Amino acid sequence: MKVVLFCGGLGLRMRSHPDDIPKPMVRIGYRPILWHLMKYYAHFGHKEFILCLGWKADTIKQYFLHYEEALSNDFVLHAGGNRVELVNRDIEDWSITFVDTGVSSNISQRLAAVADLLRDEPAFLANYTDGLTDLHLPHMIDAFEASRAKAMFLSVRPRQTFHTVSIQDGGEVTSIVPIEDSGVWMNGGFFIFRPEVLDLLDGEELVDGPFRRLIERKELHTYRYEGFWSCMDTYKEVQTLEDLHLQGRAVWEVWKRPPEANGRTSGSAVKVADPAGNGDPC
Repeated sequence: MKVVLFCGGLGLRMRSHPDDIPKPMVRIGYRPILWHLMKYYAHFGHKEFILCLGWKADTIKQYFLHYEEALSNDFVLHAGGNRVELVNRDIEDWSITFVDTGVSSNISQRLAAVADLLRDEPAFLANYTDGLTDLHLPHMIDAFEASRAKAMFLSVRPRQTFHTVSIQDGGEVTSIVPIEDSGVWMNGGFFIFRPEVLDLLDGEELVDGPFRRLIERKELHTYRYEGFWSCMDTYKEVQTLEDLHLQGRAVWEVWKRPPEANGRTSGSAVKVADPAGNGDPC
């Protein structure tokens, strides 16, 4: 399947960087999170990428135009550094299409901008490009293909330290529960779409317009997963991922697992319902 990666947001200002950079280019170890995600998808055989670019698109283009493959691969140095022989490679068989989708476009508009590259596909993958998981992706794809859904997204448990509060009229608190124990699920930013979804794009945010219409048609499903997932919205979250990488506990690096470990993680697929007619379906 083709993989659409949304890389056009305004990014973050990180204390470890002198200037603003696109969020997908924030590094974990030697490589940006964008690379980690691409490596994740490539591990499962999905190596045809479409990058929806926007703010600081040149930063992402320059990174791949001048890609230093030796940074994340073993190599042999010959002739005093005049020749480098790579022992293994990582992006040699990747195909990457770079598309400028606008600086201020929302996710739905970015997807519409690359629609012509996707209409002939039976299905395609997409990602917000700001989260990592160790999900065994074929399980989610199998659940999607067995369903009648036109779209499916990964649901995960919130990892924040916030609490959910139940309140009666007048302000009386009836319960306060850590959010991870509240039964709440959130959109993890990993998607699978059939091309019919492209006809529902109308400029509204993806979850505000198209997803609402899919819910009405009972064509939006989610895949619930309680294994590892982490987003990268704050400096603290970046530091957590960096620490896991330094400690050798980067469980999202599924390409480093022994073959017998593949497929051990699983989840469950369910339809998405919004019976109240309000609230975020994700």
